[in-house]
Amino acid sequence: MSDQIVEEPAQVTDTPDQPTSDDIDWKAEAEKQKQYSRTWEERAKANKAAADRLAQIEESQKTAEQKAADRLAEAERLTAEANAKILRRDVALEHKLSTEDAALLDTITDETVMRSLAARLAPAPENPRAPHPDPNQRKSPTAGGTPGDEFADFLKRSLDQ
Repeated sequence: MSDQIVEEPAQVTDTPDQPTSDDIDWKAEAEKQKQYSRTWEERAKANKAAADRLAQIEESQKTAEQKAADRLAEAERLTAEANAKILRRDVALEHKLSTEDAALLDTITDETVMRSLAARLAPAPENPRAPHPDPNQRKSPTAGGTPGDEFADFLKRSLDQ
């Protein structure tokens, strides 16, 4: 037993190396973070300039055919978008949709799906057919005449029973 050395646990004490929240100079810390932010902002601006310059170099190295092909592809894309927009507006007008309902069609590219959705969103037709008038309307089953006379007859019959 004499060979074993027993170590006592270290006492936990506040060390002066770790500042407490009261000792931190928040203004200096904020200034340090602001400076750090500015450094990264300058680096980002330098990288943006380099990226723009690279894009200019790549554009200047394109052949006339490549430039024409790019313009043609862009024109075709714009034409397809315009045709889709016209189709959406035609469907919306055909089904008399409100502006909000017509905007729902903007995300749909398939014409059959677009038309079926427009049909579901379309308002119900107003008075699709007028009801036929009732020929017996306002006629009494008895020869009493006016509704007051009918009520009087009803009361008499009820009291007699």
